[in-house]
Amino acid sequence: MPEKSAEDSFFSIKKLFLPIKGSLKGLTDYSWSYISKFFLPLQHNTQQHLMISKNQIKFIKGLELKKFRKASQAFVAEGPKLVLDILPYFQCKMLIATGEWLHSHRRETALYGKNTEIIEVNEEELQRVSFLKSPQEVLGVFSIPHHNTDLHTCARQRLCLALDDVQDPGNLGTIIRVADWFGIEDIFCSPGTADVYNPKTVQATMGAIARVHIHYLPLAEILQQPECDYPIYGTLLEGENMYERDLKNHGLIVMGNEGKGLSPEIRALVTDSLYIPSFPADRPTSESLNVAIATAIVCAEFRRRV
Repeated sequence: MPEKSAEDSFFSIKKLFLPIKGSLKGLTDYSWSYISKFFLPLQHNTQQHLMISKNQIKFIKGLELKKFRKASQAFVAEGPKLVLDILPYFQCKMLIATGEWLHSHRRETALYGKNTEIIEVNEEELQRVSFLKSPQEVLGVFSIPHHNTDLHTCARQRLCLALDDVQDPGNLGTIIRVADWFGIEDIFCSPGTADVYNPKTVQATMGAIARVHIHYLPLAEILQQPECDYPIYGTLLEGENMYERDLKNHGLIVMGNEGKGLSPEIRALVTDSLYIPSFPADRPTSESLNVAIATAIVCAEFRRRV
């Protein structure tokens, strides 16, 4: 027997209440309007939920690779919080979710998923497409956005971040989250920096990827241009104590590679060298800080000066 659509279900319920409307004196037109309003979501939530195919599974699993993400201009986000955070910002191509999640979020999918292929799956099927050890109810395939922001214009007007070959996806995701927290809207990355649309990076942003624009460009080449007339801050072991320096509310903060720090090319272009002092100064300590933690400390100090 064919399964009833949501619209069929609505009219079946309405038919059920019709005799009651005619026979009960207490059921006014206002009450009938209230009952209709209660069941209205069933009438409008008529998006067709499809079954997942082998080709779709293959397509989604392929998005783990950078070359496939680039070719298809798509990336994956997983989990209720992350998907709901970025759904209003990015075009969602495909939404794979459990029936319970789709039912609970039918208003969001109706509002933001008008051109989205919605596929209902069980937990076993979700496990087959997920990149997580424990899948979390929903997975979305989103279009990669394209942002056109000039680095020079950005750094003259406000505070921006630059990453010189930060290679760990988790570190990149955390830095994006830090930038979002401190109101930094643009991060400029060297070609050797990890891909922001790597599934691990996307997960680590915790939704901040929706509000922070990431740009990939030849960083050293651009910072040598004559238009570069703003402060370029770099964290260096031989830099000056950050807490004793004059810090501007605009410019570019450059953070370096996890193991090597700033490259020689970028280091030569830094106008203001900063150092995060350990405490106490004469106590033996770790050689350096994790790049994401260092970014958070530097951004916090810049914002504290505002």
